Amino acid sequence: MIHLETDIEKEVYRQIENVQDPEIGLPITELGLIYEVKVVDNKALVKMTYTSMACPAGAQMKAEVEESCLRVEPIDAVEVEIVWTPKWNPREMSSEMAKDHLGIF
Repeated sequence: MIHLETDIEKEVYRQIENVQDPEIGLPITELGLIYEVKVVDNKALVKMTYTSMACPAGAQMKAEVEESCLRVEPIDAVEVEIVWTPKWNPREMSSEMAKDHLGIF
């Protein structure tokens, strides 16, 4: 679980919860693909990863995260950084609901 310090950061994260991985059909937050959400001035800074480096839906998910962040007042700029460290591990990073959906027991 990521650390959210302010009410605005919590609202940004709530908006990101609406973004789904189109291949898996689950919210990217449940999959553990969001590593960090920070708000500096009116800019949302998001660190996220994809399920793989060759994720065909990566650009779509990144764009949807950006759109989601901009729905929050007073956010007027967004920077989404795609990171590969730590490597996404669904056994450790996904919610219990996502693990059940993925067949991880």
